[in-house]
Amino acid sequence: MRSVFVALFLLIVLAGCATAPSQITNACAIFEQRNGMFNNWRKDAEAAQREFGVPVPVMMATIYTESSFQPYARPPRTKILGFIPWKRKSTAYGYAQALDGTWDRYRRETGRWGASRTDFTDAIHFVGWYHSTSNRQNGIALNDPYNLYLAYYSGHGGYANGVWRNNTAIQKAARRSANMAIRYEAQLRQCGY
Repeated sequence: MRSVFVALFLLIVLAGCATAPSQITNACAIFEQRNGMFNNWRKDAEAAQREFGVPVPVMMATIYTESSFQPYARPPRTKILGFIPWKRKSTAYGYAQALDGTWDRYRRETGRWGASRTDFTDAIHFVGWYHSTSNRQNGIALNDPYNLYLAYYSGHGGYANGVWRNNTAIQKAARRSANMAIRYEAQLRQCGY
């Protein structure tokens, strides 16, 4: 009987890990909603900041812009004849919307072979790693959420080649990410971060 309760408890804990927080526009609320012993997003974000030097609000804003904190987010499917579901536009998946190839590179370079795109701990670590790489390869300041997002979306080579310059959708998303980073930073100061 005891093992049934333990299994039920673990199932409830893990179920909470697989859903998006209900309040995603307030960083303090996000961290309050995910502050468990085994699922503590604030500690995960702080650990990524310590390792890569990317501010927590910047990483959180990237995830907000990419997936709205949905663990199983994917790009929509294209349609044949306007209604028959077909392939997806890319292999982006998870909190960070990491592409298959980029995720494989991340796991190879960091040695985190068991990392999962649907695990927030791994996703925020990935975002910190990616932004840190953008800093090294493209010279983008770690506290520049606008340009970090442009490089995140365009890829390091695409950013360097300026593929985003004539793409207003990417620029709009980068502004959204930058504005959310500013908002998250102000919120985190207020709640004693």
